[in-house]
Amino acid sequence: MSKRQLNRRQRWRIEKIQQERLARAAKKQHQAEADIAHDLEPPQTGLLVAHHGQKVLIEAEDGNRHVCHFRANLLHMVVGDEVIWQAPKSPGDGVVVALAERKTVLKRPDYYGRLKPVAANIDQIFITFAPAPIPSTQLIDRYLVAAELAGITPVLLLNKADLIDPELEEYFAETERMYRHLGYDVLRASATSATGLETLHQRLKGKTSAFVGQSGVGKSSLVNALLPEANLNTQGLSSTSGLGQHTTTTALLFHLPKGGRLIDSPGIREFGLWHINEHELLAGYPELANLAGECRFRNCTHRHEPGCAWQNAVAEGKVHAERLDNFFRIADTLDSHQRQRYHD
Repeated sequence: MSKRQLNRRQRWRIEKIQQERLARAAKKQHQAEADIAHDLEPPQTGLLVAHHGQKVLIEAEDGNRHVCHFRANLLHMVVGDEVIWQAPKSPGDGVVVALAERKTVLKRPDYYGRLKPVAANIDQIFITFAPAPIPSTQLIDRYLVAAELAGITPVLLLNKADLIDPELEEYFAETERMYRHLGYDVLRASATSATGLETLHQRLKGKTSAFVGQSGVGKSSLVNALLPEANLNTQGLSSTSGLGQHTTTTALLFHLPKGGRLIDSPGIREFGLWHINEHELLAGYPELANLAGECRFRNCTHRHEPGCAWQNAVAEGKVHAERLDNFFRIADTLDSHQRQRYHD
């Protein structure tokens, strides 16, 4: 999906409206803080486990959870954030007063290309795909690039494995071989048949994780299977479009019974990467980045020039043709004003 093009005056008006809204919100927030500041306990650490608009749910060190307001300068807090907060001395809401430094943060661009955090302090993401909707390796690659840029370990997870048609088994086996050859872990699971759930529990233990992937691949069903008390709403595929229907509306953090934390965030149907350039895109394609400097021509575009190291590697079976094609397709979606052709 291409980014909407706005002229200078339109952008100015949008920014002006946003600034006015932020100023009004800040004024209202400061007044609210002033009204309750005298009735708060000393600061303590906590974990943000849910975000509900103007309020957040904070888990204290003793495990109890408290509804809190937050200061106006903390507008972009997300689930997984470690915070400093103050509990009320009398019944009421607490206040989050500071945000701790994040180890990692998963971001995605909004409709206007501005990066917004989705979740924080994640150790690993499970890139989830399934027999239906038909998986796209280009979408998988987009998630891999995002994970590499965020410093988060990616794990590929083929869900609904019990639904794989025998005629499609070789397709999925080849996809798994392609990514395993690159050093990525690939797992199979099924929430329905419980296949692979014990392996998943072991991989989740002691870490903060998240499931990402197209709507309809069964992320919520997996969470329910791993943590029945979560009781997330689940839906099947849309009968008209064949695409998944979004079921998660609020990001939540769960503690798993066998150890570890799981963040369930709103499904992402299309993960845009138009905010990056081709140098950053290469972070998700180490097999291409490793060939830097080996082309015959210094300004090789890797598409048609003779002596191209990338094309030669494909011909020799050292680089998968599908991966190179995905790289080109994603590169072609990058904004022209941010695109920087990769020259090795």
